[in-house]
Amino acid sequence: MPIHLQREIDNLKKEILNLSAMAEMSVREAVTSIQERDGALAKHIIENDARIDRKEVEVEETCLKILALYQPVATDLRFIVAVLKINSDLERIADLAVNIAERAVYIATQPEVDLAFDFPGMSFKAETMLKESLDALVNLDADLAYKVCADDDAVDDMNRQAYAQIQDALHKHPDQTECLIHLLSVSRHLERIADGATNIAEDVIYMVRGEIVRHKVEEYKSRKHNN
Repeated sequence: MPIHLQREIDNLKKEILNLSAMAEMSVREAVTSIQERDGALAKHIIENDARIDRKEVEVEETCLKILALYQPVATDLRFIVAVLKINSDLERIADLAVNIAERAVYIATQPEVDLAFDFPGMSFKAETMLKESLDALVNLDADLAYKVCADDDAVDDMNRQAYAQIQDALHKHPDQTECLIHLLSVSRHLERIADGATNIAEDVIYMVRGEIVRHKVEEYKSRKHNN
């Protein structure tokens, strides 16, 4: 590999890892703002989103510059294509964190809702999937990426449980309708963050092994049971 191309790819790795850290922090703080009913923290997340958007554009521009100047092939090309896709997923995940923060701003002003739904458990699972997908990216660990893909079913199940429990609560507590709808949105956003983590994991598998594994759910489950 030409030394100039290697330098550009090393720089691109640093940029995508920087964006990864920013997106992961936004999700973590958004969850905290809900759990601790912290409207100030939620507003900070919303204000910080423009910084993440700028970084996402910088990463895309770096990818396009490398493609135009060096016309990479094989492993290098696969890496850049994967980074382009992961870059978009990270920006969307950060947007979902902002959506959660917007719900937190409202929820922080309302009385607490008595709901059996395990929000801490769902948020922990979604955060763990995101962290593991980014760890897989850092370490180029395809096995860990497969684990993330297999774990997505658990978050989907939690989202369905939340929907059923909130639907029941709406009948019992019509005076809390608006707050309950906000909580339903939070559940949906967490489920989409887990989907984003799954997308990143799929791209890591492509980056490492050259395999396009999207939609191969049974293969994820098989690998999970065999580990």
